Amino acid sequence: MAPTEASKQAQLMEVLKKEVRAMLIAAKAGLTPEQLEEQYMAMVCKPLPLHDLGFQSTLELVTQMPDVVQVCSSKTGTLILKAIADDSTRGIAKLVASQKVKARNKASKKTATKANATFPTKNSRNPQSFQALSARTPVLPAMVKAELQDLLSSSPLLLRDFDKAFLRRFGRAFQYRQYGFLSMFEVLRSMSDSIAVEQTEAGSLLLLRKYLANNIEQEEVPHLEAEEEEVPQGEAEEEEMPQAASAAEMPPLEPTCETESSYQAALLMGSEPVQTQAADLGVHLKQRQGFEQLPPAPEIPLDAVLDKSLCGLPPLRRKCLVGVIAEFVVSPSQFYIHICHTEASYKLQDLMFEMRHIYSHKVASDKYIMPESAVRPGQLCCVMVSKWWYRVIIHRVINDQEVEVFFADYGQLQIVQKSWLRFLKWHYLKLPAQAIPCSLAWVKPVEGTWSSAATLLFKDLCRFKELVGIVDEYVNGVLYLFLCDTSTKEDVYFHSVLSDMGYADICGENIPSQEFEELNPSALYVQPSGKQGSAEVAEPDLRFQQESRDADSETAASKLDGAKL
Repeated sequence: MAPTEASKQAQLMEVLKKEVRAMLIAAKAGLTPEQLEEQYMAMVCKPLPLHDLGFQSTLELVTQMPDVVQVCSSKTGTLILKAIADDSTRGIAKLVASQKVKARNKASKKTATKANATFPTKNSRNPQSFQALSARTPVLPAMVKAELQDLLSSSPLLLRDFDKAFLRRFGRAFQYRQYGFLSMFEVLRSMSDSIAVEQTEAGSLLLLRKYLANNIEQEEVPHLEAEEEEVPQGEAEEEEMPQAASAAEMPPLEPTCETESSYQAALLMGSEPVQTQAADLGVHLKQRQGFEQLPPAPEIPLDAVLDKSLCGLPPLRRKCLVGVIAEFVVSPSQFYIHICHTEASYKLQDLMFEMRHIYSHKVASDKYIMPESAVRPGQLCCVMVSKWWYRVIIHRVINDQEVEVFFADYGQLQIVQKSWLRFLKWHYLKLPAQAIPCSLAWVKPVEGTWSSAATLLFKDLCRFKELVGIVDEYVNGVLYLFLCDTSTKEDVYFHSVLSDMGYADICGENIPSQEFEELNPSALYVQPSGKQGSAEVAEPDLRFQQESRDADSETAASKLDGAKL
């Protein structure tokens, strides 16, 4: 064998070892040889290079990787491959080994990232390094997750056709690297709770788990965990969605950390609400979970929210660790976060997906049009931006055509068209507002106000990453916390970076945020969770309780008030 060919094989083997170790480390229970073949195919879109390396089988290959793969036998006699960690992956392997299997449907699930940790003291600029949270967990924005679900909702899709199908459906390429992923395999793994990968003769097949579990065939609207009312049969196949805007044009769901003015500029490129062709729909409506053939709807539907407010999430315990995503960033003293991996965060994704399919139908959408008398400051409603629907509170009326609204689940204020507003259904009031107003703990700007350079640096640190937040305290309803990026070899603490760059002074105390003192929409429009008597993060049941059409609004209100969020 020529030396050059031997060298190429050695290089290929070294790359393959790293890939195999990464796949096996991520699989807590290990993989069978067949599963390893499937996952490798999903990751690199080609089979394991057995023949290129001179092997006849996957088992023969892994036996030549004694420093990477441990071959075990299960109780049933099945061969299981497990990873042997090296110095660079030992911490990750320990993390995966300590993880519990996700139980998304259990209401008792706690925040997965909470753990005991040494809290920073005034004599310590950095909290003690911790390995309890993942150093390799990029996160897809909620909008992108919903797009992937939507893409697969009509039928399964071969992996090799995915890029073309995504481009055709949404008008842009799917660029997973911009979200921090190194391969399509990592993307699919992050979506494993909703997307399954099956191997077929034609190649890797992507399909929704709901599609698989319910054996749905030729169904345009996926089965939702919550209400499916007001989605007329036959309508879904005729519905024509507008082209999705680019990621930058999808402000509330993209954690792009842009300023409010940038969001407003992006919004102007959004599309109007979908006007689905349904000329004969009113005659052929079939009853579906309470959505029945009726005379013309009254001006205000009985299940429309009129004078209620959203509840906020309960306060976090001091010194606890949480996985967070910075959704909307104005400065280090003014930003909003989401808490990751809680039942509430999963429910928000489901709610967004469901609202889109409900409100995008013309009959349902027209039913909840808001009259001019209802468009007033403080009114909770929903708004359509680039085909997606969000829960918002009207902050002020700009003119006859525009209002400024607060996105309760994402944090920003934004000017939208009045025509984009709709009444919020009672059902969508139950989930607590997910955006938490935050400030970075123990820092203050050296110049009295944050410089543009400091703000840009902070936004870049936050961008498209799942971060570790260490809770310090609440001041005037604002959460002060330390932020840490654990995706690099060394933990990066944001307050230290700002200080080292000369943008911030570490003061060892929390100075009330001047920005939030001037305006904190969360404090204005979202009720504290303490009024509900809850001590933990609420995990509400999103199963819709349809009120009868002849029930008066007072009875409906009393039922909602009595429900425990």
